[in-house]
Amino acid sequence: MTYVINRLCTRQGDCVEVCPVECIVPGPTDDPKWNDLFFIDPDTCIDCGACTPECPVEGAITPEDEVPDEYKSDTARNKAFFTEGPAYWEFDLEKERSTLKGKSK
Repeated sequence: MTYVINRLCTRQGDCVEVCPVECIVPGPTDDPKWNDLFFIDPDTCIDCGACTPECPVEGAITPEDEVPDEYKSDTARNKAFFTEGPAYWEFDLEKERSTLKGKSK
């Protein structure tokens, strides 16, 4: 199983800093298809849950089998990021973080 970041993500990036296997990647801010979320590689995630308490938005990161129905499409999109999208890429976390601390969606 993996964890999934859903559309409640505010791109704060705290999850990236605590992931022990470095499997959380921001969508590039200059790519409108992927620029709204951070993504968790389902093939690398070790299901440790370290990211969940670091997220400033409750419910934005959940185990895949606990994703609320209204965010189920985010699970498929998360997988697609690593198969069809940019996947792992060199990024500057500070640049990719949202400048809107605490924004709500």
